[in-house]
Amino acid sequence: MKKSDSEINRRQFLKNGAFAVAAIGAVGVGVNYLRKLNEENALTLLRPPGAILEDEFIYACIKCGLCVQICPIEAVKLAGISDGLSYGTPYIDPLAQACDFSCDAMQCVETCPTAALDFIPFKKAGEDALVEYQKANPTPGPDYNPFIVQSQSMKATTKMGIAVIDHSTCLARNGKGFKGSPREDGFKGIYRSPNPKREERKASPVNDHIFNRELCDLCVTECPIGEIAIIMEEKIRGNGESIWRPMVLEGCTGCGVCVMVCPSTPSSIIIEKLEMI
Repeated sequence: MKKSDSEINRRQFLKNGAFAVAAIGAVGVGVNYLRKLNEENALTLLRPPGAILEDEFIYACIKCGLCVQICPIEAVKLAGISDGLSYGTPYIDPLAQACDFSCDAMQCVETCPTAALDFIPFKKAGEDALVEYQKANPTPGPDYNPFIVQSQSMKATTKMGIAVIDHSTCLARNGKGFKGSPREDGFKGIYRSPNPKREERKASPVNDHIFNRELCDLCVTECPIGEIAIIMEEKIRGNGESIWRPMVLEGCTGCGVCVMVCPSTPSSIIIEKLEMI
């Protein structure tokens, strides 16, 4: 007997519905898998300056890559497919290339079109710093540069993470010095030294900087934020022996320069994210 059109349409509808349910289920499983991957990788992916909370960041970021393109030292990279929902979003690997604030103006944050990297706190910090400076210096001298005043405050406002030091392998903590270039041959990382005595004011290869320290203190002297972020602290043991160790302070921004220049193998410093998920 020939089937009616209505019966054929009904069967086709049920078949399509079954396919749709299966497809939705597969999508659901896929999304949950990607979300799980993201939760795992969110613990380690260090976001650029100004990143909002992780669970909001991955949806606010449109993966345009502008922050990658504008970074003068190519510190910002894009996450891969293995990073789940973070795929295509920006991150920084400080061991390979730290953020040394070479741009002086939070360019990655300024260029973000969605505020996944939020510039408002930096803008306010710069404005407040300028007001305070002008109060303290009502008649600034000829060398006064408002951009430098604002820039320094904006850098200090950054909170990507915080440095954590393994004192068991730290050269300074073990009373050791360091002589030579910090990293292995062929290392491509660059940074701009904060030392005003040096003529070089542009980022240059880490291994172009040759050090000779009786007590290793590179994490302190090469920090772009300065003594509000990390210092060398003296400790007196019970036997009266004096030991020195680097101490991370609240001013640490998590930029990762200390990680990149640490001559220990592996590095005695890691950066922990302040906001996980």
